[in-house]
Amino acid sequence: MSPQFDIGGQVAVVTGGTRGIGAAISSALLEEGCIVHAVYQGNAAGAQSLRESCAAHSERLFTHALDVANHTAVESFWSELEPVTPNGVQILVNNAGIRRDAIVGTMKPDDWQRVIDVNLTGSFAMSKFAVLNMMQRRYGRIVMITSPAAHQGFQGQAAYAASKAGQQGLMRSLAREVAKRKITVNCVSPGFIDTELLADLAPEQKAEYLKLVPLNRFGTAQEVAYAVLMLCSPRAAYIHGTTLEVTGGI
Repeated sequence: MSPQFDIGGQVAVVTGGTRGIGAAISSALLEEGCIVHAVYQGNAAGAQSLRESCAAHSERLFTHALDVANHTAVESFWSELEPVTPNGVQILVNNAGIRRDAIVGTMKPDDWQRVIDVNLTGSFAMSKFAVLNMMQRRYGRIVMITSPAAHQGFQGQAAYAASKAGQQGLMRSLAREVAKRKITVNCVSPGFIDTELLADLAPEQKAEYLKLVPLNRFGTAQEVAYAVLMLCSPRAAYIHGTTLEVTGGI
């Protein structure tokens, strides 16, 4: 990918940035010339795999183990970024997300809470400190990776759907709060994307999902990354407070 989004030299933070869609976003930002801080919760092997695949950009890639649901840890992470990013952070992509599927009647309270904590509260905490950083420079791009589950709902995914709907509400409110500081806030909503999450499904389940897609194929992580890059461009200054669906027409 040749640079085309005018974001070379910018500093980007990507949560869940070392696997699947997050890894594709981190890689695409690196190819555009960004300095990327990719956050992961605990999969050190995934972080190492990203470092190896992006070896050509190793001087601009930094990986950090961080539980985004831990507000104190998130605050420390942003404090530690300050001295190494004198010009601030220009891009935050809230991609970290988990699923713990169960129907509501049998869902464990701890599973419900953990999904909400990581997917929604993590987006809040990371956005909170990103905004404080960006407001000083009167510029920024915040993108949250949500899901069609936010408005469609899927059986057995109540916690996930609630967290993703919450992300969209958070995005819309935050967009109103920071608009005057030239910070845009948007969501990207990927549909069925060919990552390890789909690979874990039974063939018959994948076939049923495929029937739902008018384009008759699953998307790629790189196609989601392209949408994120577009929203991160300075030229996307009037795209604000909205959700861009990358679903193949679902």
